[in-house]
Amino acid sequence: MKINPGDIFDPDNFNEPVIGIASEMGVHDSGRHSHLRHQLLFSASGSITIELEETLCQLPPRRAAWIPAGTVHRAIMRGVLAYRSLYFSTTLPLSVLPLQIVEVNPLFFEVIERMAFWPWGMPAEQQASLITVFCEEIQTARRENWTLQLPSDTRLNLWLDKVRMGELPPRLGQLAQQVGASERTISRVFIRDTGMNYQNWRQQWRLLKAMEMLSDGWQLSHVAQQLEFVSDSAFITFFRQHTGTTPARYSLKNITENQPH
Repeated sequence: MKINPGDIFDPDNFNEPVIGIASEMGVHDSGRHSHLRHQLLFSASGSITIELEETLCQLPPRRAAWIPAGTVHRAIMRGVLAYRSLYFSTTLPLSVLPLQIVEVNPLFFEVIERMAFWPWGMPAEQQASLITVFCEEIQTARRENWTLQLPSDTRLNLWLDKVRMGELPPRLGQLAQQVGASERTISRVFIRDTGMNYQNWRQQWRLLKAMEMLSDGWQLSHVAQQLEFVSDSAFITFFRQHTGTTPARYSLKNITENQPH
């Protein structure tokens, strides 16, 4: 069902197996919340940041996030053009699926679009065939790891608040000065809490931020500058090493392939 961004909507008030919504979103922050239903969050164009308890997820265009029922999360959108969200009853055979981000192929995209726009109150028997196709598609979809585990050490709480607001994480020596701990201590904290040393963690943060900025229409040179790459070519090399494509091709693909029908 098509809704306006300001409309009040609670998927837990419905009895149908699947409830879908579609909206043209601008800047939006859902706040921390959870649902009694499973949720599939999809961006047809634009990028969505999803915050979990101790994890950041970047949802690029043409990807979908599966969020199991009861998972506390927050969705942040900065100019998303086409937002889709599907909510599934926990009685459906999908409860074994973990939280994940998956690639959406053309067939899966058409299924999501159909579910997002079908009218509320549709009888369960009319939903059944498409639900079957959805279950097959999500279980075979290719998973992608656009996530970043956050450290849980309380000494980093104030710094993490700034990172959540989009501030570029500094180099290790600068971070140690900011939080009043040695570089060795900071390194141990990150390996313990995130499984990554700080340098690799910072690189993953810059990658996810670059994907977000490119999806939102930033120019390549501006992204490289904001993320403190020494040159545009250094940024291009970095992005290609981690994604298999260049920033320009990534941006072009978002424009040409992710427009809503």
